[in-house]
Amino acid sequence: MQLIESVVIGIGATIAIDLWAMFARAIFGVQSLNLCLLGRWVLHMPAGRIMHDGIATSAAKRHECGIGWMAHYSIGVAFALLFVAIMPDAWLDRPTLLPALAFGIVTVVAPFFVLQPAFGLGVASSRTRNPAAARLRSLTTHAVFGAGLYVSAFIL
Repeated sequence: MQLIESVVIGIGATIAIDLWAMFARAIFGVQSLNLCLLGRWVLHMPAGRIMHDGIATSAAKRHECGIGWMAHYSIGVAFALLFVAIMPDAWLDRPTLLPALAFGIVTVVAPFFVLQPAFGLGVASSRTRNPAAARLRSLTTHAVFGAGLYVSAFIL
């Protein structure tokens, strides 16, 4: 049962990210991660290409957008599975915000030290035009993910 609940919570938390991205784009004009580029990155992996000078200039791949969306939700579910696995069983029965929010914030290490360098953006977006703004966007997105873990578990 925990497995199914974790998957549902992960999907819910990832939906929270997507809703936040739509809100931030509509209200503040902030662009979020292009999931097609995530798919492009994933589709380059079987050929052994993990690091890119700039993922946007790497060769486009067929079905990259669909693969990107699947990867996005799979990553969210994987993080939720990890979170539920490290939390006491009682958390699912009585979810609390602070541990979920803290976990969400901690997950920002994945884009800072894996995804962004692999995309050619440098560690923690150090090679972007405005690293501080990019870092804040990542941190906010992952905090929203943490809040989404809590809200999804609470609803469930």
